[in-house]
Amino acid sequence: MVGRGFGSANEGFGELVFNTSMTGYQEILTDPSYRGQTVLLTQPHIGNYGVSSEDEESGKLWLSGLVVREACRRASNFRSGSELTDYLDQHDVPGIEGIDTRMLTRRIRDHGEQRTLITRDMTSSVAELVERIKQSPRVADVDHVLKVTTDKQHAWEKGYESEFSAKPPSLLSPDKKHRIIAYDFGAKRNILRSLVTCGLDVTVVPANTPPEAVLEQKPDGVFLSNGPGNPEVCAYGIAAATRLVQAVPVFGICLGHQLLAHVFGGKTYKMGFGHHGGNQPVIDLTTGKVEITSQNHSYAVDAASLPDGVIVTHKNLNDDTVEGLRHKELPVFSVQYHPEAAPGPHDALYLFKRFVDMLEGTGTRV
Repeated sequence: MVGRGFGSANEGFGELVFNTSMTGYQEILTDPSYRGQTVLLTQPHIGNYGVSSEDEESGKLWLSGLVVREACRRASNFRSGSELTDYLDQHDVPGIEGIDTRMLTRRIRDHGEQRTLITRDMTSSVAELVERIKQSPRVADVDHVLKVTTDKQHAWEKGYESEFSAKPPSLLSPDKKHRIIAYDFGAKRNILRSLVTCGLDVTVVPANTPPEAVLEQKPDGVFLSNGPGNPEVCAYGIAAATRLVQAVPVFGICLGHQLLAHVFGGKTYKMGFGHHGGNQPVIDLTTGKVEITSQNHSYAVDAASLPDGVIVTHKNLNDDTVEGLRHKELPVFSVQYHPEAAPGPHDALYLFKRFVDMLEGTGTRV
């Protein structure tokens, strides 16, 4: 397909996925879980409210490219510090506009996520470009986690900084009563902010940190973050979690949820086109309440593969996929979606409080 380039003039190989969120493009651009993927945004007009540093989920852009119907080059927002096209250029991410995104979205729904190339090469033949795409690596075959994780252990002390952030009274806690270790498989900043806001002392460690190094610090609990790619490739994460669930309470989100499924003997599979957007309905089977959730994943847990000791706590109301797990005996639970909900409503923030309640009830069992 031919369109108009914007952002960086670099080429970008990636697996094409579509995101149905109506806002939050900056959070999408800076989400480490998109490494190796090219993102198509179904909202037709992108960039109209510019770019604000408060909305970044990490320190850089991780996606391989951006596909939109129309890119706005003049922002209208008092919070904006720069324009979208300049933002992409600064981070070496190519974009293409003038594309029939509706048609392309339907194609992904029918045929699954596909490898793509965004290029300004107008001299090579289509056959040559397609062959280059075929030679590019698949997301499933690459360990993207080690590319996005922190390079050293550090404390995370920032809660919700922006005056526009949600501050539900049920979540706020001025006292830090419990110390947790957060494994960074590609953690979004707003997850870490949420953990701090609900009263946790958070230390972030690299994805390949041995569990012994974590347990030596005698944490009250462990958090397993979101992240990119195939969970089966993250064998070190599965190995670490296998040891940790026997010692401390554990809470996992997204990739962390998938890793815990593997820990307990379950399996994961590649979805046809994944869940990417801020409008996925999920039912909490423990309460019967429905949440509108923010999601970004191409893999899901196979419910039939789960052992009797693991309970499915949440399900997706669109396709019945597994959205949450809890172990019957161990203080371990996880969700596939993003309760920090940025962008999106705040229906799922209670899960952070649920983690705190678990820490209150069990303590450390090193």
